[in-house]
Amino acid sequence: MKKTIFLLLAIVVTVVSVNAQGGGGGFQRRTPEERTKMVMDKLADFKLDKDKYDQTDSAFINFYRAQQKVMQDIMAGGGQPDREKMMSETKKLADERDTKLKTIFTDDQYKKWKDEIEPSMRRGGGGNRPPGGGGGNGGGNN
Repeated sequence: MKKTIFLLLAIVVTVVSVNAQGGGGGFQRRTPEERTKMVMDKLADFKLDKDKYDQTDSAFINFYRAQQKVMQDIMAGGGQPDREKMMSETKKLADERDTKLKTIFTDDQYKKWKDEIEPSMRRGGGGNRPPGGGGGNGGGNN
């Protein structure tokens, strides 16, 4: 019974979420260019000069394109996607991106990126989640 209720709740949440995204045509993932623009808009406070702006833009567009390719390659394998591999590859790409950002940003800018801006960019841009979590499955006691 719990599984049935959970399944129905998941379907309702999915339908509401899709409709909140613009409805009708369903959810479509943002392009690397759109995602980069969103990040760059959030970094406007940094007041980067042209050179640093271009380096930052390049770091993000390369990251999002590589991330998209990894996801496409894993999904193209057919069957169940390997979540662990996807997360591992994405973490590696994020680490490479962050290494580049450390050379571009000041220490304060990088700290703000890691503590405030990056968390707000995850999963729909909801940056109001409590640190260390938000949205589990109740511990898995079904």
